[in-house]
Amino acid sequence: MSRSARRMPLLFVGHGSPINAVEDNAWTARWAELGKSLPRPEAILCLSAHFVTRGLHAVNAQEPQTIHDFYGFPPALYQIRYPAPGSPALAGRAVSLLNEKAALTDEWGLDHGAWSVLRVMYPQSDVPVTQLSLDLSLSAKEQLDIGAALRPLREEGVLILGSGNIVHNLREIRMDQALPFPWARSFGEAIHGLVLGGDYRGVSSYRSLPGWRESVNTSEHFVPLLNVLGAADERDRAAAFNHDYHWGSLSMTGYVLTDESEER
Repeated sequence: MSRSARRMPLLFVGHGSPINAVEDNAWTARWAELGKSLPRPEAILCLSAHFVTRGLHAVNAQEPQTIHDFYGFPPALYQIRYPAPGSPALAGRAVSLLNEKAALTDEWGLDHGAWSVLRVMYPQSDVPVTQLSLDLSLSAKEQLDIGAALRPLREEGVLILGSGNIVHNLREIRMDQALPFPWARSFGEAIHGLVLGGDYRGVSSYRSLPGWRESVNTSEHFVPLLNVLGAADERDRAAAFNHDYHWGSLSMTGYVLTDESEER
């Protein structure tokens, strides 16, 4: 990868239900705005809640397939294709930065954690995308360290995108629930304060926060936030978007982390 003229921001998106891929709502409107307002990346490295492996794997595909990794949704969702090119060069670069912790794979493409957001942000599907898997056996500190190892990609025009949810408990979803459950609000707001306060390392102690057991009853949707925050440093300032809850037990909150020195 070549060196960029400026350091790319970091992005974490609360992607919610796959149905957002075909709905025009306040959340997707903000995703579309981000696609226009953020510096255009040379490539995107996506860490999605829906690509989990033992060990880390980067997708080494020129033309990644569109994966429909969900069931029970309207037929239109299964017809969607997001034909963005892959980037074997980015996959190889990510593996080299992660050293012996990662390997290349041909056995994945773009899952809905990636394409449901990217087709709104970049509808022309003209930005190369590579997915990097999650290894849930690692500690929260090790998840931050993965982000730190990937930090040089920001200088090379790569947008590091985490796609998950801060609060994600499918067992407790209530379609008619307008407000978040108390435990969801407690945990979501505690994380929100840490991120906006710049205490990115403090987020690794999320298991000490009220409501964490119900909010992170499985960790795959939370880990992408840790990876993204690990790629930040003291120069970065976080701004929130879509700070909202859905169906009682999902958080749609997202963050853009921008190098303050780039704005001067």
